[in-house]
Amino acid sequence: MTSVRATRPLPASRPPQPEPLRPPVAQRPPVAARPSESARSSALVHALLPLVRAEAAAEAPGAGAEPGDLEQAAWVRLLERPVAEPWPGDTARRVRDVVRAEARRARRTAARELPYRHEPAAGPESDPEGAVLRADRRQTLRAAVGRTPGRCPLVLTAMLAPEDLTYREIAGELGMSQGSLGPLRSRCLGCLRRMLAAEVATPELGGKVR
Repeated sequence: MTSVRATRPLPASRPPQPEPLRPPVAQRPPVAARPSESARSSALVHALLPLVRAEAAAEAPGAGAEPGDLEQAAWVRLLERPVAEPWPGDTARRVRDVVRAEARRARRTAARELPYRHEPAAGPESDPEGAVLRADRRQTLRAAVGRTPGRCPLVLTAMLAPEDLTYREIAGELGMSQGSLGPLRSRCLGCLRRMLAAEVATPELGGKVR
């Protein structure tokens, strides 16, 4: 006789429970971008420009300075203080005080400046660019003289000597008569002129080069 084991009934399955709703996380409002130091400086210059310009124009004649120079010096002093720091006292008074202080500084500087009475005025020889161009032309000329034919290098070198020799002295050094030196000089100068015209570009009117 077989025994029958009693089986327990399976528990009924529960329906899925919905997840509890969570409160939304509060979002922080976006932080407004702070203006940069350069933007604040630009705003300050724009606001104070008429006042600084007017004060500089009023103080410049008594200081013996140009209004633009005095205005620029005042801006240097005004912008030394960080823009974020508040200015002490009245802003307009601060501007006037700075401009007047720079005007006093300009008067003291002008009183200490003395003209150079014993130094000659600068001439064309003191121009660095001109000195370089003249040296380049001399080098080109002497190189062309060395390439001339026959006795031309001797004749032209003697003529370019710093001693400024006369025809008689040049003829004596070259061992020729003074009468034959003139025609030889003309032929050598013509040859040198043609060589330089072929090597150096001739400027046209308006700065153009042929």
